[in-house]
Amino acid sequence: MDPLMKSERPHLIMISAMYENGGNTMHRSLDGHSRLASYPFESQLGTRLTSDLMESMFPFKYRWPEFPLASTVDRDFELFFDEEMKTRVRNPKGSKFRDADLQVEEQERKRIFIEIMERLPRTRGNLVMAFYEASFRSWKNFYGSVDELAAYVGYSPIIGVDADKILTDLKDAHVLHVVRNPYSAYAETCRRPFPLSLENYTMIWNWVQYLAQVFAAKFPNRFHIVRYEDFVADRDGTMKSVAGKLGIDFEEILLKPSWNGTVLGQVYPWGTIREPSPQTNRETAEVLSADQWDRIRELSLANLKSLNYEDWKKEG
Repeated sequence: MDPLMKSERPHLIMISAMYENGGNTMHRSLDGHSRLASYPFESQLGTRLTSDLMESMFPFKYRWPEFPLASTVDRDFELFFDEEMKTRVRNPKGSKFRDADLQVEEQERKRIFIEIMERLPRTRGNLVMAFYEASFRSWKNFYGSVDELAAYVGYSPIIGVDADKILTDLKDAHVLHVVRNPYSAYAETCRRPFPLSLENYTMIWNWVQYLAQVFAAKFPNRFHIVRYEDFVADRDGTMKSVAGKLGIDFEEILLKPSWNGTVLGQVYPWGTIREPSPQTNRETAEVLSADQWDRIRELSLANLKSLNYEDWKKEG
């Protein structure tokens, strides 16, 4: 049978997390599983057509994509922002992933995408799944077997705010949302060259976590919240729980970050968290001043309670 015409296709597992909340860490932890194909970088699916209440808070590249009513599939392919992959393929020396051994020919990926979509209705769900399938079929040195996959794994920061669209478009998809305490997360983002202000970061953190809890209640079997603190405190137990929720067998490789099946010494440069551990998580938060700590707590009290972060207090 033509592999592009298989009756049972992989489904989608979409990882979501507020900035510096551990999304990349979870993405790379799922990478080496024998039945999963993890996108090599952030899969920035968004298109410039996104226009809604949240567009002032979130870059369009991190959103679930929008497509014009009338178009062609070759144009649809070009609309996916996909910055990290396109930069690595088009200008390897200009990519922070220049040392990642990725063998993808962009025109081949587009050709396969068009071939898949010529056989399917032009729906948003089909366009997204064709994007993932074409990406892995054109990845010449992908370590796994593309024809024996249970799911594609994508990660795009904050995409969980569109979980109602994701889970409606793709009836067998899952969203795995990672949340981290806002003190460590804000302190982590302060290491960036142009960090958000405390008020803006905390406001967005709260909105993302609020919607995550809304969608977890609406889609209890397909939207899953994982606390970063639980992951670093008990990686074995957390990943066994994650595997069960996603309907995959637990494998030991889930306990280590990897890229294309090769274990990584650290997640960086895929994410800013270099050492995921309870100690570094606490140490990161403790660099904040007492005033910063109090302000974050004041702005986040409702979510701190509902996500079991009330006991997080500044030491000393």
